[in-house]
Amino acid sequence: MTDNVLLSIKNVSNVYVSRRLNLFGKKEIKKILNNINLEIRHGEIFGLTGKSGCGKTTLARCILNLIDYEGEIEAEGKKLNAAKFQARRAKKFTAQMIFQDPGASLNPVKNIGWLIEEPLVIQKTGTMQNQAKFTAQERQKKVDQMLLKVGLDSSYKTRRAHELSGGQKQRVCIARALILEPRLLIADEAISSLDVSAGVQILNLFKELNENTGLAILFISHNKDAVEYLCGRVAVMEKGAIRNII
Repeated sequence: MTDNVLLSIKNVSNVYVSRRLNLFGKKEIKKILNNINLEIRHGEIFGLTGKSGCGKTTLARCILNLIDYEGEIEAEGKKLNAAKFQARRAKKFTAQMIFQDPGASLNPVKNIGWLIEEPLVIQKTGTMQNQAKFTAQERQKKVDQMLLKVGLDSSYKTRRAHELSGGQKQRVCIARALILEPRLLIADEAISSLDVSAGVQILNLFKELNENTGLAILFISHNKDAVEYLCGRVAVMEKGAIRNII
């Protein structure tokens, strides 16, 4: 592995096992991922595309160690597995994820400032890269910085999700993910629920974040035009396998 590799995925496979409907029912075992091999480099925007159901989101969940898998995933040269991940999760990890529906990702009861600050409160120290403990004042300053980074101002801290447009909600989700300073941002169909104009703005925001901070992004989408516009390299998935990388 070269020094430029951020994430290395080696021979990763995953199966789905259905529950028995009754005592004598048979479990159905379905292979979702089949021997995936990928490398994502520091500072690149890497695209992952394919038809719905081909395994794109399942692979993202494997990277985050949310589900079991066979094979190996290394982040910055360190092998991740379930046991190590649980031990290291509160201290440092490489990736944060942005989901398809920003509205469903935001607690409607809490204001935007609270939602963005929450990961720092849960972390109890600092960011993933800087473990120095933040004071309440420092956390608020960090929230203001994140809002500006995603194109919003500090006045949004007092608003709630229902007061925002779809694009603004997704910007808040991005700010919330970035506040822990991850090495990799996983955007899973991050523009599919937005109108065309808002979607283009979010794509441009990803470009700006990548260019200005060197943030690596795994952009998952079935939208061919968006993938071609944003990504330097693209892996095409089909039936749980990588068909080719272009």
